[in-house]
Amino acid sequence: MPYALYGIKNCDTVKKARAWLDRGGIAYRFHDYRVDGISAPQLAGWAAQVGWEKLLNRAGTTFRALPPEAKEGLDEARALALMAAQPTLIKRPVLEGGPALLVGFKDDLYAAALG
Repeated sequence: MPYALYGIKNCDTVKKARAWLDRGGIAYRFHDYRVDGISAPQLAGWAAQVGWEKLLNRAGTTFRALPPEAKEGLDEARALALMAAQPTLIKRPVLEGGPALLVGFKDDLYAAALG
């Protein structure tokens, strides 16, 4: 299965991940979910693999800008609905297609997973 890298093209962390993959000669398809969106079933599948808490980017400006009532008492269903409606709430990047779903980017994480 070919790799798919999900993120936003102008995100610095996504740029680092893309550069790492390019340097390693690892082919991938880039999916900009700001442009192309993301489906609720795909988000639910990711959450089943890594947990919704890992997918939700609580450090980003989009999350910080949410009204307090949207952030309080978050559960999986509400968090997934928020991420589907506002994909910038998804931690970036997400790399799909390897032995494990990778969320976020660190050189050593990618090296360990992808060789």
